Amino acid sequence: MTKSLLEDAFGHHVWATLQLIDTCLTLSPEQLASGVPGTYGSILDTMRHLVGGDSSYLIALTGGTHPVIDEDTMDLAELRSAMVDNGTAWSALLAGDLDPETNVIRHRDDGSESHAPLGIRLAQAVHHGTDHRSQICTALTALGVEPPAIDVWDFAQKDGRLSETAPTA
Repeated sequence: MTKSLLEDAFGHHVWATLQLIDTCLTLSPEQLASGVPGTYGSILDTMRHLVGGDSSYLIALTGGTHPVIDEDTMDLAELRSAMVDNGTAWSALLAGDLDPETNVIRHRDDGSESHAPLGIRLAQAVHHGTDHRSQICTALTALGVEPPAIDVWDFAQKDGRLSETAPTA
């Protein structure tokens, strides 16, 4: 069986988030509470939002079968565990026979709804993760902490799925 066309995109999304959480696990509580202007908030709040949003997307896309998490109270270790679970759920979802035009309805707690095609919802999940990981990396850099190498090429290289050929003379 071949992988879903989106498996690498979501594999990278989960892997990069886990790499970033692992880096943040080395920070002090004061560092986790810091943020930089123009970003979502503190490092910890942004990570909570990133993982919580990811879980929320999965809840909408699985018809509510993915577990709800209370990201507002979770520490980094708990967020990491939730993200590992999200990775399993993304893989299972993407293994299905997906129609990118399927209308997905997200029911909000206030009674409102949003309607969008599955393809748009998947694109938003990847974008959301990338945006907030970038913000956390910016905050790390402001603290003088080297962010992890988490771009897609790093993801490919870790599994030996990127090769380079030197130019010929």
